Amino acid sequence: MNIEVQIKLAIAGNKSALEKVISSIQDKVYYLALRMLVDPDDARDASQEILIKIITNLASFRFESQFSSWVYRLASNYLISEQRSKYSRAGLNFAMFKQDMESDLQDAGELKRRSDYLVLLNELRISCTMAMLLCLKPPQRMAYILGYILEFTQSEASELLGISKNTFRQQLSRAKVKVLAFTQSNCGLVSTEAKCHCDKKIHAALVRKRVNPQQIFYATGEQYSHSQVQQRLLETQQSLKSLALQNAFIPYKTPHDLSKIIGLLVDEGLQRSQSSLNC
Repeated sequence: MNIEVQIKLAIAGNKSALEKVISSIQDKVYYLALRMLVDPDDARDASQEILIKIITNLASFRFESQFSSWVYRLASNYLISEQRSKYSRAGLNFAMFKQDMESDLQDAGELKRRSDYLVLLNELRISCTMAMLLCLKPPQRMAYILGYILEFTQSEASELLGISKNTFRQQLSRAKVKVLAFTQSNCGLVSTEAKCHCDKKIHAALVRKRVNPQQIFYATGEQYSHSQVQQRLLETQQSLKSLALQNAFIPYKTPHDLSKIIGLLVDEGLQRSQSSLNC
């Protein structure tokens, strides 16, 4: 049964169909939220709110576009307007990020003997790579994620964001220039002349609990290892290194605990929909 049929059944009040509709897009919503907010808990909470909005507004879907585009439109606008991330609230910028990267650098020393050393480096690499985008203002960050990471066309991205193609193109271009300039000057994976290298930062990351050996989140599943990323970037054209770095890990799927409560979200969403109809 195709998704449009399931959506029509869901709009008519079929709970099973609604669960299937939500299950079909929950990973897209979560990954977008994670790339925008970085913190897994923030992304989980935002995803839950977005899924509720999708459920309660499903009847407004007019089948004039792809359902996934409608979902991305709702999710993107929510994530741009909601400054829920603790990093966003802190007003993080590239100058602050650079200062942090270049502080407390030291040789990994005995840490290199740990059996999980490469996992820790991968965790640090991915979390730092993702957090770097938080230095962009939300509209530019979303443009970068949609245009370069998720590879939406300018027409698709501008339409779902409700802006002109020219505006989207400008936001994307400015974001690209900022990310490229920053990574080329400050990331040791991209430039051998940069001060910050993951192996010099890992000690401070463990002390500050930015990397927790008991709670590895990013460096799980099938993805490039730290050494593979280094080699890949050596072989990548200079102008594409920052993009290659941002794409050097797998899309993350909805956390298991969020997946388990989809039924509860559906029930809550149906109740909200019914309440709005009775008002």
